[in-house]
Order: sequence, then structure tokens, then C-alpha cells
Amino acid sequence: MTAAVREDLDEFDLDARWVLHPQVALRPESFGALLYHFGTRKLSFLKNRTIVAIIESLPEHSDMRSAIAAAGITESASAPYVKALTTLADSNMITRP
Repeated sequence: MTAAVREDLDEFDLDARWVLHPQVALRPESFGALLYHFGTRKLSFLKNRTIVAIIESLPEHSDMRSAIAAAGITESASAPYVKALTTLADSNMITRP
């Protein structure tokens, strides 16, 4: 893992509550899902169904760490998922309420 990736993972607050941005629509697809942000008009393709499950379960969890754990991801295996979620947060697809 590079220093830049490690820094990004450290900055993403796993203990905070996260939600799908109010201007974002999630549309499940056979490959995963599409996310469309009506404010920025950005389209994201999610090709990992576990990420989709984590995002869909956000309303049920008080923090991102528990949403990841509920998807069956151990802490030792969470780095790629946290990196993907960090990217979604950076692009304003998910946000803190």
C-alpha cells in the first residue's frame, strides 16, 4: 500500500455516519449499480456488489465501520472497500448527514 493510499484511508472517517447524497440516485444493475448525481451530473458505475450492498445498508448503520462489517468484510480485508468508499465520498456520491 502506498503512502498516499494509506493517508486517504486514514482521512476517511469510518466511525461517522454516512448516507447516499440526497441528490444521488442508485440504480441496481446486473453488474452492480449506477450512481447518478443530479447536482454535478456525474455518473459512477459500481461493479462490486459488496460496495452496492454497503451503500444500500447505510441507513441501517450508525457508522461506516458497522456497515462494512455487516457486509461480511473483516477489518483486515477492508482496505480496498474503504478506498472505494473514499472515492465515492470525494466525488460527493456519499456524504455525512
